[in-house]
Amino acid sequence: MDTNTGTSTKINKSEDTKQASNKERPYAIVLYGATSFVGQITAHYLSQFLFESTSKEGSSEGSAITWAIAGRDEDKLKKLQSELSSKPDNGKVDIIIANSNDDASLNEMTKQTKVIISTVGPYLQYGEPLIKACATNGTDYVDLTGEAIFIKDMLDKYQETAKQSGARIVNSCGFDSIPSDLGVYFTQQQAKAQFDRSCDVIHMRVKAAKGGLSGGTIASMATIFEEVGKDKGRRSQVANPYLLNDDDNAPNVRQDNVSKPEYDTKHDRWLAPFVMASINTRIVHRSNQLLDYEYSRDFKYDEAMWMKDGIKGQLMSYGMSVGLLGFATAMIFKPSREFLSKHVLPKSGSGPSKSEQEDGFFDIRFFGETSKKDTISTKVTGDKDPGYGSTSRMLAQSALCLAQDISKETVGGGFWTPAVAMGDQLLKRLEDHAGISFEVVDDKN
Repeated sequence: MDTNTGTSTKINKSEDTKQASNKERPYAIVLYGATSFVGQITAHYLSQFLFESTSKEGSSEGSAITWAIAGRDEDKLKKLQSELSSKPDNGKVDIIIANSNDDASLNEMTKQTKVIISTVGPYLQYGEPLIKACATNGTDYVDLTGEAIFIKDMLDKYQETAKQSGARIVNSCGFDSIPSDLGVYFTQQQAKAQFDRSCDVIHMRVKAAKGGLSGGTIASMATIFEEVGKDKGRRSQVANPYLLNDDDNAPNVRQDNVSKPEYDTKHDRWLAPFVMASINTRIVHRSNQLLDYEYSRDFKYDEAMWMKDGIKGQLMSYGMSVGLLGFATAMIFKPSREFLSKHVLPKSGSGPSKSEQEDGFFDIRFFGETSKKDTISTKVTGDKDPGYGSTSRMLAQSALCLAQDISKETVGGGFWTPAVAMGDQLLKRLEDHAGISFEVVDDKN
């Protein structure tokens, strides 16, 4: 990994009036929604990581980190607290009771910590009160939302408040959308190092992935489809590749969208739609805006899944395309959505087993081309289930990165993306502590 180029210096600095008081807050991190499925995984990972980090001679990764778990169910929090404290020398993690329906509790919680990790979704239903509290109280925030229209709503409502208070709001710090956002960032850094220019086209391809869906993920998808089904304005938002670009002169370059089976003649593979492209591409284009269009105003980016060559790959591509279309159609209409949610799809609080998380992985490729036709290929890989095993690590390390590595003089308040807010510092953390790697590879590898 190339670490010679730091996070962009084009970031606006904040007039952070609350920074001094932030230093006096009792907690560096509070994990809100700690008893949710992914919340528990994140809590166990964070507890183990901090214990191991402080135990290493000369290590400062976990030093001076105090943290707490938070949520609305005290009994479940105490059970999790007991589990986290059961290992020798791990210490006792504090508990904070807070509820998304109780603004006072959210304000009290956010005033006690530098960074909030939120795993409470669907974010369209439950996310706004916490964003508002963080933006108001100058508290940094990370989440794992894949709901682009939620981010758009929050950006429109609370961007100025966050800028004034110094709160750094960084959405999509899980599999949505760190591999895509940092994968493009890494590819562009390597292109500039090799060719002295950025790529103006990058294609992302999911070569392989193994993992499961939780009930929380399904609930978020159902909420988005419900919004789209009842509001035509939401449909146009979802279709806009520059939804999260909030400048006055956003690009209008037509973006490719792999929405049906296609054949990749360069790599001799069939392509199928990638369900997370709708959020990942929007995050990447926002990063480009926040970097003053360092990737160029004509930058084009798309995502798809690689299938095999031949008839088998073609059938898999068509099968996945038809399946995704059928699922989306069924989820738009209330009767079919409720039937699937009650009788077919995973229930809230459920998800892949620990062994499935450990056995999971992902391998994502990026193919970039500059205006001079120079080409570069990179890959981002993870050694755990992408949606939970890897996501919990990405989420925790993002919070630690904001708390320990990125000063508010360097990155001020406002809504950021992972790549722009944390850049190389987060890349290094993910490689060192999250089982994720970023590499330049041969185009045919």
